[in-house]
Amino acid sequence: MMRFPASFTASLAVAALAVCAAVGLPAQESSSQTQTPPASAQTAQPAYVVIDPLAGVRYDNRWDVSLEMAYDHMKAGPTALQGANLGGVNLSGSYYLARRWRLEGTFRPYVGTSGVGQVNPYDISGPFVAQYLFAAGPEWLGPHNKHGALIAHVLVGGAYGDFQHDLRGHSPEVVGFYNNQVAPAVIMGGHFDLNRSAHWVLRLSPDAVMTDYGVNYGKKYHQIDINAAFSVGVEYRFLRKKK
Repeated sequence: MMRFPASFTASLAVAALAVCAAVGLPAQESSSQTQTPPASAQTAQPAYVVIDPLAGVRYDNRWDVSLEMAYDHMKAGPTALQGANLGGVNLSGSYYLARRWRLEGTFRPYVGTSGVGQVNPYDISGPFVAQYLFAAGPEWLGPHNKHGALIAHVLVGGAYGDFQHDLRGHSPEVVGFYNNQVAPAVIMGGHFDLNRSAHWVLRLSPDAVMTDYGVNYGKKYHQIDINAAFSVGVEYRFLRKKK
């Protein structure tokens, strides 16, 4: 058996340790490089804030007003074969009374032309007519949520009918019209409200309009007419201030 000097054996041991150290160093460096960077070094994600425009919708506002483009069908006389299709505006407002009850008032001017009730020797056809409605009454809040509401109302008041404006000074009898007058009127219907924010509402208002016009020529009498009216526009609610 061959024997090596002690100094040679020691040299081999030192060389082996040096090789092991060289091999282990890159492995440690590689593992340190693959560690997850701290949270502060990561890219920050954007934050989104969700806002509900209907979050503040309430139905206990003290006042509200609405302005709508309006249509009204009307008979200008008791014997008029053709009705008058009138256009105008619907200006309304309401005041809070109780949880489901409000007091509503409205003013509705309508203008247009009408067919005549009979042939006349003055060649009058399609004369100008107008109707001005003013009424007030209770308003009831039906099914509702933050998106919209159904509202019913019955409004009582009057109507001023302008039927003689375009008759060239002749009696309304020549065309079968009513006389110019203020007559009782009732508006029955309501509103379909679509909330767009806590203040603004898209409003549709279908109604039946009952009037009681009369004539003071020939055999004097009154006639109750029931006609359709419709309007669409916007409403603004004046919200109560938070205490």
